[in-house]
Amino acid sequence: MEENGERNSRNGSFKLGVKDVKIHTVVELSSVDTQNLLVEEDREKKKKPFTKRKSLSQREMKCLVAICDTLLPSIKDHSVVVDESVANFYQTSASMAGTPQLLDEAQNNPSWSAIGYSGPDPQFKAQLMNNDNDDYAEEIIGPLNKGIVHLNNPPNIIADTLRKFGFHASFTTRKPKVSYNLSYPSLVIKCDAVVVGSGSGGGVVAGVLAKAGYKVLVLEKGNYSARNNLSLLEGPTLDQMYLSNGFLSTEDMSVLLLAGSTVGGGSAINWSACIKTPKHVCKEWCGRYELELFESELYEEAMNVVCEKMGVQCEIEEEGFNNEILRKGCQEMGYPVSNIPRNAPKDHYCGWCCLGCKDGKKKGTSETWLVDLVKSGNGAILTSCEAIQVLHKRKKGSDRKIASGVSFAIEYKGTKEICVVESKVTIVACGALSTPSLLKRSGLRNENIGRYLHLHPTTMAWGYFPDSPSAELWPEKDKKSYEGGIMTAMSTVVADFEKSGYGAVIQTPALHPGMFSVLMPWTSGLDIKDRMRKYSRTAHVFALARDQGSGIVNSPNSISYQMNDVDKENLKKGIEKVLRILAAAGAEEIGTHHNKGRRLNVKQVSYNEFEKFVQEESSRPLTDISTPLCSAHQMGSCRMGSNPKESVVNQIGETWEVEGLFLADTSVFPTALGVNPMVTVQAIAYCTAQSVLQVLRRKRTW
Repeated sequence: MEENGERNSRNGSFKLGVKDVKIHTVVELSSVDTQNLLVEEDREKKKKPFTKRKSLSQREMKCLVAICDTLLPSIKDHSVVVDESVANFYQTSASMAGTPQLLDEAQNNPSWSAIGYSGPDPQFKAQLMNNDNDDYAEEIIGPLNKGIVHLNNPPNIIADTLRKFGFHASFTTRKPKVSYNLSYPSLVIKCDAVVVGSGSGGGVVAGVLAKAGYKVLVLEKGNYSARNNLSLLEGPTLDQMYLSNGFLSTEDMSVLLLAGSTVGGGSAINWSACIKTPKHVCKEWCGRYELELFESELYEEAMNVVCEKMGVQCEIEEEGFNNEILRKGCQEMGYPVSNIPRNAPKDHYCGWCCLGCKDGKKKGTSETWLVDLVKSGNGAILTSCEAIQVLHKRKKGSDRKIASGVSFAIEYKGTKEICVVESKVTIVACGALSTPSLLKRSGLRNENIGRYLHLHPTTMAWGYFPDSPSAELWPEKDKKSYEGGIMTAMSTVVADFEKSGYGAVIQTPALHPGMFSVLMPWTSGLDIKDRMRKYSRTAHVFALARDQGSGIVNSPNSISYQMNDVDKENLKKGIEKVLRILAAAGAEEIGTHHNKGRRLNVKQVSYNEFEKFVQEESSRPLTDISTPLCSAHQMGSCRMGSNPKESVVNQIGETWEVEGLFLADTSVFPTALGVNPMVTVQAIAYCTAQSVLQVLRRKRTW
């Protein structure tokens, strides 16, 4: 998928190869521009020198344009003519629009007006224009710039920069006809701890260790998206901040996967939910998996520390469109509904958090723990830096191996050069999709590496709430589906917390136009345009299962996954409740994402017709790709346990195979969690950091 995925960085629209026609067609609302696509291809090659991309041939491009125009045709003489923008929206086919040529400096897409979308957050645009106050640099640029080391310089310059941070760094003078390798590295850096990954796990460990006085180097595969570099547009953001540019799925295409790949990792693009590890999960992990950590005072303290660090609170000053509907529907049906704790203030009315944080009010690791790293003077972050392998050697007097650092590659003047970080301890926190591959490349042989992957599979339903003037109109006419806090309300009506602990929670997603159109079923060119016209007043609510089924990670681009029957039933129960919630909240139309595209006008049917629709739509099979499933939480692929036969790390986060090699991300979860994992992974990482501190105190300084 990564190989076929491209997108226009100016307008945020996707371009996909022919195999991904459905995704391409629904998302590319305005144009397919062949010349611009090939230009973007060249730009991508310059930006990502290690990624091999193949431009489409002229014949392939003609085929792609023909397919897109078939699925997004020009609709003439349409009965809905509200204004000129709507008329143009229907009359314009995919290849007719010429969107790249029509965009002006304000990045306005011609389709936005017709679908009721503002584009990037209007407050963000105003924020970029206002640079008169003294705090402008901190507010706009962000707090980490002084700690970022860019690798697009020759090794001697990189070494000089690292020395200024207090690291011991040396470079090797290039010799003719000699290639850099592990035995002859271009650059050698020495530190107390190297942390691979800067997300909710790696960021916490890096901040704790640096604040304690140890020299810490963070290697981050993604870039640092400073506030002034954000676009708050889907296309550019997926390119810049998501793993595999946001085009990632299981091998059978049954689950669409979204994972962060930027400084701050998933915490930079998540939806603000901060839920402590449920007590029944702690009890299960402690009892069944013999991990006393999870019912210890240390773990309780860790959860409190990380929540305080992120400013987690439950109040809401104003609730957004989707969450108002979820809350009202639950209240009407008598279902339980509660506020979701968030790492944002009560007045944080922002629906763009999935595209980066415009002002730093959402407290991900790039606004908290990594700030501690930079301010301590003991750390630095190397961006666009993908680790090749963890280095280890045989421990003296023992058969066990001991970690000695990490190797990574840079490219200078078209030549790939191998660099080495030598460290006393190594912490891997690449995420559940990338950590297994790094460990396997590093020669670890534990058979549990990559197994037991859990995805929290989700399925959604939608409800349309017209905005035509009416005395009984609700929600208010000016409310839009993409605005407001993404997650502020949650129902546990089918969560089964008190019994098995395995069920589904009901929450709301962030869906900007591109992702909305990817998930909405396509039945005809006219139908998808009609659905897009209703975009801004279409609410979405999803059911998220705590899955007992699992998968295997062979690499980030090779993932297999299988739900079990209980998972499927829990999702079906969840979607049944979701449809009832939407109807009870006052939706005019309701429907699911099944590819048949059925919908029901709730206001015009009998009770029996409504019941029949709900039962049929919630009982559809989830084993094929007829109903899209999504995952924003991946966990368990290098799980924690009490012995090496069943797990990859022990309860202090150290691998069974290699001493001094710790894991600190969601891959260590013993099972699926059932709720947003950010607090849990940060709490585990905080505990792991305490163990790493003990190791470092026993070792000599460089």
